[in-house]
Amino acid sequence: MSAPSKNPSAGNTVAYGCCTPTQDKTPQYVPVAPKRVIPIIFLPGIMGSNLRNNPARQRELGRKNNVAWRPDRILDTKELINASPARRQLQLDPKATEVDSYDFEKTQTGDSNETSAKRHGIPVFHMKLNAGPDSPLLVDDRLGSPNLKWKEQKATERGWSEILYSSYGEILQLCEQLMNGPALNLARILGTNPTNWGATVDPALEPLTNDDFLKITKDCWFPVHAMGYNWLRSNRDSARVVSIRIKTLIDKYAKQYQCEKVILMTHSMGGLLARALVHPEMGNIESVVLGVVHGVMPAAGAAAAYKRMRAGTDEGFMGASISARVLGNYGTEVTAVLGNAQGGLELLPSREYGNGWLRIFHDGTLVKSLPANNDPYSEIYLLRREWYRLIRAEWLNPQRAPGVGIEHTSELIKLAGNFHDAISKTYHPVSYAHYSAEGASLSWETVVWNLDKSYRHTPVENLSILADGEQGKFKLFRSAVDSVNTDGTTPREPLDDKVTAFNVKLGPNNGPGDQTVPLRSSEQQWMSGKFKGIFRQAGYVHQNSYLDWRAMESTIYSLLRIASTMEWSK
Repeated sequence: MSAPSKNPSAGNTVAYGCCTPTQDKTPQYVPVAPKRVIPIIFLPGIMGSNLRNNPARQRELGRKNNVAWRPDRILDTKELINASPARRQLQLDPKATEVDSYDFEKTQTGDSNETSAKRHGIPVFHMKLNAGPDSPLLVDDRLGSPNLKWKEQKATERGWSEILYSSYGEILQLCEQLMNGPALNLARILGTNPTNWGATVDPALEPLTNDDFLKITKDCWFPVHAMGYNWLRSNRDSARVVSIRIKTLIDKYAKQYQCEKVILMTHSMGGLLARALVHPEMGNIESVVLGVVHGVMPAAGAAAAYKRMRAGTDEGFMGASISARVLGNYGTEVTAVLGNAQGGLELLPSREYGNGWLRIFHDGTLVKSLPANNDPYSEIYLLRREWYRLIRAEWLNPQRAPGVGIEHTSELIKLAGNFHDAISKTYHPVSYAHYSAEGASLSWETVVWNLDKSYRHTPVENLSILADGEQGKFKLFRSAVDSVNTDGTTPREPLDDKVTAFNVKLGPNNGPGDQTVPLRSSEQQWMSGKFKGIFRQAGYVHQNSYLDWRAMESTIYSLLRIASTMEWSK
């Protein structure tokens, strides 16, 4: 007997079956279609959403397609990895990019030889899901059905092709399978003490039972969707766009099922977006969000963002991720992108990160520690002359585009600071989080500059950059306090030829975390006292966190706990 479905003409639930021989005593069953739906929506991290260029920028780039960023396509990604800073600036421009979403009615690939279906197709061998037909789940339609679709096509329509599938496909499928399957599939989760996944004792979490699962999932399905966003733009702007998509999705399901709320599941920067979504002055959709699962969120930013803008992503731990290498192995390459992208600047440490994360040492002695007054914006990011500033103005605009430069970037930094301050206390009241607290996966908790022995205690504010290797090694010399060019750059030659230059070298990454987000930032979630559950974990690096069993199983647990809080209107 197959599953029931809606009769389009009568609106009633019907079941399809077949006769069996009288000798066949095998019990028959009829799965009943759900009456209720709570969509699970995944929000990826920075560079986790695929982007395309607008037609004008594609022509300017001279490309045969409009792919701006799609890391699962090796050839397109390799081309960008090897690109110059000017090419990176042009291709990853917030004003000339949008989410590369699927539209079955239009071919929006910029290539007459490539359909949208071909670009967004998820290979069959990547989809392991297996369930019966006629449900809101990702299953193959019954053979002979009108407008038959395979589960891969349905996944594309759910936004799965908008995101970095190689990093996120596994968790999307796992949530789809376990949240909607029999309790038997959750043998590793039901009855398991959450401390096995790193749950803290405060707040304390109890194991889920088989009865809990049956009660939570009774008469309700949890279809999994993904929503990409333009990570080059502010999360404030993305919240406005995604909030409309979420409300539209609820309305779509409500035409056939009872659908009132969604659950958000996030990775990295997606957590900042989720906080913006529930903020009353941004997305303003807390009323339709049942809860949020935050994965490896830089709750208070990450000092790695400063490090990469000054010294690139070549960080010496088995090579940086593909996403990091696209940003660039040199400070010039990273700054040409993130220096012009408010979304990237919103990953810098906020006030919540605290003081003293940028440190200057000489021969083991601390010379300067910043910020000192809990204002990283004025003390570090907006500086124009000091060599330890965030922005090297001469790196911002290799393309020589109009309107791009230090003044524009300074405004973006101020807006990023406003965003930080706005969401600093904003968390959904039903939130869970998992992150790495591992000491072996060192992260940039602090950024340390070491002055060599030639330094003679000249005030560090009076030093200027003579030559910069763009990877954390450069030379300084003493210059006049007012030696600054009108465009915000500092002279590349000393004013006094007799002055001896000396070397500065970046110290190594130095704090627990996941090699990108330090525990210092992640822990802000626990310290907020606003979370229903916190999982402090180990064993994974940032980009691949959702491929780790601890992260995956604690996520399923958290989703079920959030679902248990649902109070239906009728």
